[in-house]
Amino acid sequence: MPLRPAALLAFVFALGYPISALAVSAMSPMAVLVFRFALAALILGIWSWARGVRWPTGRLLGHVMIAGLLSQGLQFSCQYLAYLHGAPAVLGAVIVSMNPVATALLAAVSLGERLSARRMLALLLGVIAVLAACAQRLATVGGIDVVVVLLVVSLLAISSGGVYQQRFCRGVDFRANATLQNLSALVPISILAAIMPLHVTNGHLALGAVLAVVLLNATLCMTLYVRAIDRYGAASVAMLFAVIPAIAGVLSWLILGQRPDIGIAVGLVVGAAACWLNAGTRSAAPAPATPPRPTAESNRSDPSDRRDPAAEYPCP
Repeated sequence: MPLRPAALLAFVFALGYPISALAVSAMSPMAVLVFRFALAALILGIWSWARGVRWPTGRLLGHVMIAGLLSQGLQFSCQYLAYLHGAPAVLGAVIVSMNPVATALLAAVSLGERLSARRMLALLLGVIAVLAACAQRLATVGGIDVVVVLLVVSLLAISSGGVYQQRFCRGVDFRANATLQNLSALVPISILAAIMPLHVTNGHLALGAVLAVVLLNATLCMTLYVRAIDRYGAASVAMLFAVIPAIAGVLSWLILGQRPDIGIAVGLVVGAAACWLNAGTRSAAPAPATPPRPTAESNRSDPSDRRDPAAEYPCP
């Protein structure tokens, strides 16, 4: 993956952790997610309409919606609930950033990628990194608590969603893809928001944090993420998670005043080593198990995107 889009995606993705934790501290998590998914879908939908993109239909549409339920709905609902229960933002970053090793395992099972000895070592180091990052919390609560479970489920959701998208959603315009993924996540989240208590502890902070989540994280970051997976493959994008936790740790310290403990620091180092090992085994982005058949909506929507420099760094 080229340096400039990689650096932009890594920074914006890392910024999402402290911003999301800040939003959840001021408003109930499901309410934050309703605003996140609804406003992001509106912005991206207008952008898609302005560019005249074609939307997926039939079975391809169903695949896009399933990918959205995993990588958007399940990932962020679990992550935000973990913040509500007291998870530090950097802890969420460390666990969810084990995406590369989880993706490698899922890709080996579903995409037929070879799982070498080096990747097996990377998987082992990934497990050690998660355990180290959670060590203080495990010792404090006397075992695995709801925060750890929620963050692990969030990790599995983003990994499986990325692999699913790569296998079944190739050729869908990245703007339409991101719009539909937000809409697919909005339905179950709205139901949860309707049955869960609503609280706003700081109106001005909630407004500012929610706007930041929508514009920076939900719109810009997730559009870059979906676009990068489509162009470079899930495994290539997953390599960015070697540096995302460190960036998130610094930003969480500056924004929230949350200093990482020794276990999280060890998790950062070991996790980066795991991602580096996993990156060294990948020679090319994996291809889908079954090549997608040409469709009316595949790449006809905006044929200039591949040559348009602005499309390399989408910013609605």
